[in-house]
Amino acid sequence: VSSRFFFFSSRRRHTRSSLVSWARRCVQETGINAEYMGILMIPSEKTPLRVCITGAAGQIGYSLIPLVASGDVFGSDQPIHLNLLDIEPMMSVLKGTCMELDDCAYPTLLSVTPTSDYKVAFTDIDVGIFLGGFPRKAGMERKELMSKNCGIFKGQGEALNLHAKATTKILVVANPANTNCLVLSTNAPKIPKENFSCLTRLDHNRALSQLATKSKAKLKEVKNVIIWGNHSSTQYPDVSHATIADKPVKTVITDTKFLQEDFITTVQKRGAAIIEARKSSSAVSAAKAVRDHLRTWLFGTNEGEWVSMGVIADKNKYGIDKNLCFSFPVKCKKFDYEIVPDLKWDEFSKKKIEATEKELQEERKEALGIQITNIISVSYTHLTLPTILLVQISVVA
Repeated sequence: VSSRFFFFSSRRRHTRSSLVSWARRCVQETGINAEYMGILMIPSEKTPLRVCITGAAGQIGYSLIPLVASGDVFGSDQPIHLNLLDIEPMMSVLKGTCMELDDCAYPTLLSVTPTSDYKVAFTDIDVGIFLGGFPRKAGMERKELMSKNCGIFKGQGEALNLHAKATTKILVVANPANTNCLVLSTNAPKIPKENFSCLTRLDHNRALSQLATKSKAKLKEVKNVIIWGNHSSTQYPDVSHATIADKPVKTVITDTKFLQEDFITTVQKRGAAIIEARKSSSAVSAAKAVRDHLRTWLFGTNEGEWVSMGVIADKNKYGIDKNLCFSFPVKCKKFDYEIVPDLKWDEFSKKKIEATEKELQEERKEALGIQITNIISVSYTHLTLPTILLVQISVVA
């Protein structure tokens, strides 16, 4: 008996039965006389993800890039094309980062593209991680910071709308993260609002750690804290529904002053405390939080648990202004999420949540007010008067 082996490849996904049928057709087309045919199914490699990291030459980027490239974020079997975006003066730094990535020899990393061009960075990306923004400098007014970042995220939103996929998932880290995310979403209407998020997982992780330390519990035993609202000093770290070793936090930690004052203040001001201590902002912990946020969004939350994510509030049932990016408790699965419904607020919680909502409304007013000015001044010669009025009405509404 003479045996010969023939190899055929297909880019389609097959069940075993459909694969056998397809292989038989291939054999018949070649004219091979085959009385018996065995099929060996070799699993195809996952479709690669194209991931863009903006502000990639910064400290958080330097800590995050290895997590993405190594498979720690999207899975050890997930191939990655990595686009690294930063301003032109930082290209030499990114060149060095690319050299290090070559030396790491990550099997999941298929390519690295350093660029300062939005089109190159955003074309056909699956995931965008927005680390880059204008940093607040000494003596800078909050409104000035808002103005500079609004310009950056307006431009990036427009570029996303032109070049990215409609299915792209977005995570904004650069501060003010919630409002930057809102501006980005506003300027990329092609991408559904539910695809946009901002990072409050760092605050969530900080809250877990503080509770574990105070109660002397294992970190894995602390569950279901919530960060409501803005990633700022008005955020509300809420323990009302949290547990430690399956017991309500308030029965494990009976120190009310700690829970309503020290704990909240520590989480709210942790970033400032780190800057004071190391003379630089959080980097490793921020990168770890980005990893946690994306990994949970993709692979899902554990049964009976939730995490905190800043999301566009248009589908919330808590009465929060629907035109904000607001941090809620969410449950995730396969790059989708739902806001956890029907959690009760006591008067203390209600006042804290109202305060952070008000701050976000003020930020939105400043950011979109700036945006109206930019739209009219830049586009006046290209628009008719009715179009300008529509722009004003749509933003104000």
